[in-house]
Amino acid sequence: MVQLKYTIASFAKTSIKHFALVLICLISLAYTANAQEVAQEKPLTRILFVFDGSQSMFGQMDGKMKIDVAKKLLNELLDSLKYVDHLELALRAYGHQSQYVSNSMRDCKDTKLEVPFYKGNIPNIKNKLQLIQPKGTTPIAYSLEQSAKDFPSCDNCRNIIILITDGIEECDGDPCALSQALQAKGIVLKPFVIGVGLDKDLIKQFECVGNFYDASDTRTFKTALNVVISQALNSTTAQVNLLDVAGNPTETNVNMTFYHSQSSKVLYNFVHTMDNHGNPDTLVIDPLPTYRVVAHTIPPSFVDSVTLTPGKHTIIAIDAPQGDLDLRADGRSDYKELKAIVRKAGEMQTLHVQDFMDKERYIVGKYDLEILTMPRMYVSDVEIKQSHTTKVAIPQPGIANILKQSAGYASVYHEDGNELKLIYNIRVESQQETLVLLPGRYRAVFRPKNSKKSIYTIEKSFKIESGSSEVIKLY
Repeated sequence: MVQLKYTIASFAKTSIKHFALVLICLISLAYTANAQEVAQEKPLTRILFVFDGSQSMFGQMDGKMKIDVAKKLLNELLDSLKYVDHLELALRAYGHQSQYVSNSMRDCKDTKLEVPFYKGNIPNIKNKLQLIQPKGTTPIAYSLEQSAKDFPSCDNCRNIIILITDGIEECDGDPCALSQALQAKGIVLKPFVIGVGLDKDLIKQFECVGNFYDASDTRTFKTALNVVISQALNSTTAQVNLLDVAGNPTETNVNMTFYHSQSSKVLYNFVHTMDNHGNPDTLVIDPLPTYRVVAHTIPPSFVDSVTLTPGKHTIIAIDAPQGDLDLRADGRSDYKELKAIVRKAGEMQTLHVQDFMDKERYIVGKYDLEILTMPRMYVSDVEIKQSHTTKVAIPQPGIANILKQSAGYASVYHEDGNELKLIYNIRVESQQETLVLLPGRYRAVFRPKNSKKSIYTIEKSFKIESGSSEVIKLY
């Protein structure tokens, strides 16, 4: 917060105008500081516990019922989260409302949001936990599907599901498909799954649902909860190495976008920077998503399926060797806002439009240029080399001043051997046009608007030289 310290004596010696300027500057600084704080506002993390209350939770773990072990450890975890900022919790349970009778009479819609998201709801979650008693079946897929409705709309939230279960899907649903759908829609990040005393042959069935942690006893259950919460709440570090042709991380000053690989949502933008030691800068980012990282070179460079190990520094390498293309016009140039269309060699798709008298960086390779002069120039197989500036220069143009005595239909052609190639149609009502043309031979053709016979067509041939100015009278 910017504070103003001003004594009465010093104020008396300072003009009101000077004071006003100082005050305006300080208000501006304070506004800027507040704007930066808003821009860097930490997202709200929302964790939904999806808790197994099915009949199988009567099973034993270290001499106690699994349900009791799970409640005790989850209660301890909730106590540790009471004073964590930017965090909201909610509880959904399943298999706890309808008594299991038989496979043919099981309730495959037995799931309920017991405690929704709101601040200070931990006591309510703890109370609801104590009331859950194992009863029914295991509708995991349906519970995940319903959980999509548990997260209210939010522009700056990280939505996380922690599934605590001791059994597999029993209602013919597909938890893997539901998890992928939730992630693809951007509803949640990749869920966590804590398997409570699961048989080894069942564990693999959960690896596609989310990040799986095996809780085979009370100790590993507690460890799994702590690890999951640590990963859910804390960021980790990474660096992006933009590699040159030699495989060295020398490229920099390029914006990089981190997309969520499933939902394609933009999660981060960083302009690549080198630190004071010449190393790529360290980024602090969320370790939970799988990323697609795009370096906005021309053309873009990217790497898919980037995963981070929480608590471990990750190096992300992207091949991005670059050189410069410098577009120039010889001599004094009469070109204004001249541009060139840049394409990959042999391809028709426009890659970039570059201004003349400017330099632009491209990925190493060959490119074709279509220069928007009159007539257009085409330059093929322009080679961009690592850390090298490739210069493409065009001839200095000349000026053609086209004069008409009256309104009429006129056009200008480039004489390419025995062929006339149209390069410009003069406006019908215009009586004078000034064209910037490359050196060469041209022909202007004109017929007055009021002349109803083609025999009144006028044509004039003329030559343009670099730096020259010609007047072409179409009368």
